Amino acid sequence: MITKITGTLQRVGDDSIRLSVEAFEYEIMLPEFVRRQLQSEVGKKVSLHTIQFFEGNPMQGRMIPRMVGFSTEIERQFFDLICSVDGLGTKKALRAMVRPVAEVAEAIQQQDTKILASLPGIGPAMAERIIAKLRRKVPQFALMVTQQRKAVSPEDRSLVDEAFEVLQAVGHAPAEAQRMIEGAMEKKRKFKDVQDLLQAVYQQEREQT
Repeated sequence: MITKITGTLQRVGDDSIRLSVEAFEYEIMLPEFVRRQLQSEVGKKVSLHTIQFFEGNPMQGRMIPRMVGFSTEIERQFFDLICSVDGLGTKKALRAMVRPVAEVAEAIQQQDTKILASLPGIGPAMAERIIAKLRRKVPQFALMVTQQRKAVSPEDRSLVDEAFEVLQAVGHAPAEAQRMIEGAMEKKRKFKDVQDLLQAVYQQEREQT
């Protein structure tokens, strides 16, 4: 399976791009929010994190391999999660993802059916299904997006993930744990270990009460 591909961007179409990699040229399908990011990158070298799937009718013996591309690993993982919802396959999810991952994750976390139902191909019933399936899983993705925006180092990222798990283990809801950690991260200090980060989290909570 190809999980990442790097090459020269040749063309940006309505729902896919053409990427030149040495002697080969690949067609890669994109969600709309990624396509917008790449519109100004024609002629430049770009890297995409990819998911592969097969399209077609296996009974007719015609299965076409497809690739979907994303700018980051977080986006790729989130798309994989979205595709796990019953009735929401790869192509339908691809059409629906017109908003950035952080916005969709926040809508799911806030149980905002209005925003989700406004996505192409997602009506009220599917919006409810997405929330029921994913609302307990998306806070960690929202936290990962925050880490990415703030250019958190791999070491701090590991501490943040561990602290997130600890806070849930002691009874905090995922969304609450996310809020608490993001607040501590605003201080922009270096944390020695997970205990140091948790102390900063609870110190901040005491200051706000």
